[in-house]
Amino acid sequence: GHYISVDTSYEGEKAVLSSPDLYSEEWSCVRLIYQIATSDTSPDPARLKLYLRQEGESFDRLLWSAKEPSDSWLIASLDLTNSTKKYKLVLEGEMGQDKSTSIAVFEIKITSGYCIECDFEENHLCGYVNRWNPNVNWFVGGGNIRNSQSILPKDHTLNSALGHYMYVDSVYVKHFQEVAQLISPKTIAPISGCLSFYYQLKQESSIVFTVYLRDTSGFYEEIWKTDNALNADWALAEVDFNAPYPMEVIFEVAFNSAKGGYVALDDISFSPVYCSNRTGTPFNPANAGCNFEEDLCNFYQDHKDGPGWSRVKVKRNVYRAGDHTTGFGYYLLANTKFTSQPEYVGRLYGPTLPGNLQFCLRFYYALYGFFKMSGTLAVYIFEENHVVQEKIWSVLDSPKGVWTQAEISFKKPMPCKVVFVSWCKSFWDCGLVALDDVSLSLGSCQAADLPSPGECTFEKDECVFTQKKKGRGSWHRRRGPTPTSYTGPRGDHTTGVGYYMYIEASNMVYGQRAYLVSRSLRGTSGKQCLTFFYHMYGAGTGLLSVYLKKEGDDEEIPLWRRTGEQSISWLRGLIEYESDTNYQIIFEAIRGVSIRSDTAIDDILFQAGPCLEVEEIQFSSGYPDILNEIEY
Repeated sequence: GHYISVDTSYEGEKAVLSSPDLYSEEWSCVRLIYQIATSDTSPDPARLKLYLRQEGESFDRLLWSAKEPSDSWLIASLDLTNSTKKYKLVLEGEMGQDKSTSIAVFEIKITSGYCIECDFEENHLCGYVNRWNPNVNWFVGGGNIRNSQSILPKDHTLNSALGHYMYVDSVYVKHFQEVAQLISPKTIAPISGCLSFYYQLKQESSIVFTVYLRDTSGFYEEIWKTDNALNADWALAEVDFNAPYPMEVIFEVAFNSAKGGYVALDDISFSPVYCSNRTGTPFNPANAGCNFEEDLCNFYQDHKDGPGWSRVKVKRNVYRAGDHTTGFGYYLLANTKFTSQPEYVGRLYGPTLPGNLQFCLRFYYALYGFFKMSGTLAVYIFEENHVVQEKIWSVLDSPKGVWTQAEISFKKPMPCKVVFVSWCKSFWDCGLVALDDVSLSLGSCQAADLPSPGECTFEKDECVFTQKKKGRGSWHRRRGPTPTSYTGPRGDHTTGVGYYMYIEASNMVYGQRAYLVSRSLRGTSGKQCLTFFYHMYGAGTGLLSVYLKKEGDDEEIPLWRRTGEQSISWLRGLIEYESDTNYQIIFEAIRGVSIRSDTAIDDILFQAGPCLEVEEIQFSSGYPDILNEIEY
């Protein structure tokens, strides 16, 4: 047969292969048979990526990427959720440094249905793999092969000797408790419903046939097990199945002796409706987070502790940092009214979380005026059925007065609550603890590595942006404070310890400009929303402007501008715009009158659709005079 491979004669360019317009109102599965072959491992390996390009979106969504070299063809199975929009699939091959590499694709197939479904009639086995074991393995049976291996007269799919199924035989078992595992492709989209399959079991002695779910951190959860009844015919098994984050289904057979008989499996299928009449709304992690802009959401305090945490707001000013969400909104502050009381404790309880799910908790905290940092803020897990509290996180040391992100993965068997605790033992230790933007997501924190399309946090690189230098000043990527005092941020907005882009005023002259220009973005019909964070602190601060430049147009349309010192905090900027032709977004900073003019930006996010909130002023100069007031 034929395959398609990346031409290696072009250096440093990406090879892009795009599909015709596709349309799937049904859930479907993309199967990709590919190989990356290389002679040596280089620090910059070749990569193969698959993107989803949806109609009306300026950015492609990365579905999958691979860089592992292999000497055989591999299969990737990727679920595509049903959608009413047209889309394209885009394959991108990147050669990296290694000249001897080849990236090849043998087959791309889109079938309707879920990737974990399989009837085992095709030789790719739908991407199911056997975990190799010296003695017991899953084999393909049937297909009228004239050998002793065809242990069943008929398969289940075609009900004939020509059909195929998977089976495990105990004939080669050498040791007790040997297991054979058949592993499904990993789910990449959240699914829940009913998993069903047909199996046959013939046993002389005890066979244990179990179905597990395994998440990316390697946790096994048993979801089904045979009751030891003899089945000389195909029996149907159905099990409720919930995979809110990536999981594999594992069919495992364990034998106790060589006379253990066999297990056969066929026709794995999935339906998005639970098998049992389970009603009940699935858990929505968004209800367990809060940015404290309106109220405490589903968080609450125990009144016998006294009101430990207060919701406060700081107006834009140049002395005292505001909240993390917008820079001028609300956040929580502990110990505000009680600084004179030692032995004070503030507890903030989150809503009840269901057990047996992997969670990732993220929040931002800032500390002011403590002598000893440790123990000033801690997070406990409070299990509901007994009064055990487990401490899962506490402050060690962090830069003072900077919003710092913390992230914690946890999984508990029983329903539980997250509790934020702040306390000070003696009067001299008491400072202020601030908390904001608590969010909870399903799956472990490390698993969420796929960046959302259209987002740039500058943590790894400059994403879709490039410098337009030509004798002008330049934007620098930096972490930590800027070199000049009384200007620029003390940490980035993403995590507090990551990277941001800024102009270094000491290397520029008054009125000099620096441009950060996006690559050409796809035009779409309808409104787009651009969110970003900017930092303009310093008595000599100049201008920050955002422009839209359409392709084939020389004119740069001004969308947003700020002049002069704005705040010591990162402030959120929102811009709504539209462009039906391809366009670029330009961030322009102009240095102000003195070296205290370090302007910075971070966390740029492009989203399709109108902005959910509206900024009152798009073009404004300096900040208001009512500075340094705190509202309680």
